[in-house]
Amino acid sequence: MNNCIFCSIAGGSLPSMKVFDDEHTLAFMDTAGDVDGHILVIPKKHAKNILDCGEEELSYLMKTVKKVALHLVEKCGYSGVNLLNASDESAGQSVPHFHIHIIPRKNGDNIDAWPHFEGAVHETEDIFRKISMI
Repeated sequence: MNNCIFCSIAGGSLPSMKVFDDEHTLAFMDTAGDVDGHILVIPKKHAKNILDCGEEELSYLMKTVKKVALHLVEKCGYSGVNLLNASDESAGQSVPHFHIHIIPRKNGDNIDAWPHFEGAVHETEDIFRKISMI
């Protein structure tokens, strides 16, 4: 896609610190400097977010996410990971190319990667009736 920074990175026209690269996906370091080891995993085929990502591309992406997460835990001294995604601007997505953030974790690292919610507005049962797929 034209003017997509992640497509430019995947296509090689912009540099990146590649952690993993295969035919379908790319994992590279996030350069924001917000937390050590922050990695982004993207499909090479452009999709804005999970809502329009094809099932095959999604499968490749999640296999890469798991491969990178296992590498971090088994080979790099981390004990766990947070996986973060925002799909659509309403959810906070700032780059219009589907991506999963991997935040490597260690016990006692004092990283608060879980969002703080203000509390539900509606009764859980009411929302359940609205969204149930069964």
